[in-house]
Amino acid sequence: MGLLGAIEAGGTKFVVAVADHDYNIVERTSFPTLDGEQTLKQVIAFFDQFENIDAIGIAAFGPIDIVEGSKTYGHVLDTPKRCWSGYDFLGAMKAWRDIPYYWTTDVNGAGWAEFETGAAKDVQNMVYLTVGTGVGAGIVSGGRFVSGYGHPEAGHIFLQKHPKDTYAGHCPFHGDNCLEGLAAGPAIEERWQMSAKELPDDHLAWEIEAFYLAQAALDYTMILRPEKIVFGGGVPHREILFPLIREQFAKLMSDYLAVPDLDDYIVPVANGDNAGILGCFYLAKTLI
Repeated sequence: MGLLGAIEAGGTKFVVAVADHDYNIVERTSFPTLDGEQTLKQVIAFFDQFENIDAIGIAAFGPIDIVEGSKTYGHVLDTPKRCWSGYDFLGAMKAWRDIPYYWTTDVNGAGWAEFETGAAKDVQNMVYLTVGTGVGAGIVSGGRFVSGYGHPEAGHIFLQKHPKDTYAGHCPFHGDNCLEGLAAGPAIEERWQMSAKELPDDHLAWEIEAFYLAQAALDYTMILRPEKIVFGGGVPHREILFPLIREQFAKLMSDYLAVPDLDDYIVPVANGDNAGILGCFYLAKTLI
């Protein structure tokens, strides 16, 4: 039996790895995300070291076309990331080596790891929300990813603005109307001139951030009724956030729906920063 490959294709960096079928990592490396052609050259140079790769899971920043049969299936769609819009990511990999590839979003990759072996391993319906450079969600319902005409763009839901927030918003499409524009890492840094890592626990920033993330959790709860909402990404590394999100969620819900115990319903990732790569391995193995 050969190896499994993983490509965690982030907007800031790429992580590539190979593992055996028991998910023991043989080799792993990372490098900054350049343009599509330059970045894929580095990806292919890494995998060229291994002749016996059975399948590769690719979890890519988006938006991407995941609809098989579409003319642009496997492409990165219009994105703010320079020199990536329209790039045929999957086509480049298939041209390198014609093996099975699982092609999905970066949040689906990390979300699948949490579903299989992480914070949502005991449920069949979950929302994984990453809050970092951007905001996105991997949604699993009945043990399968939710998708239709394309993958969910759950980071761009519209929100009510916090009454103390005067920030103009970071999203180039929606300004201060959407979740990503108000709550992503760059929005926090631009608003407060400090990163999420630098802000003290008693800063107003966390009240505002929790208000937006609680609204998101409420919206997903109303529409999807998941059994678990898992937060990942760099911003939720700050533990102060979780009690604040749960408190705001309860206020916003106002006893309308019965939900599980909030300490067990709104939770952090269990696989940490390895979730993306693990998810790629798990998804690659489904193809064999």
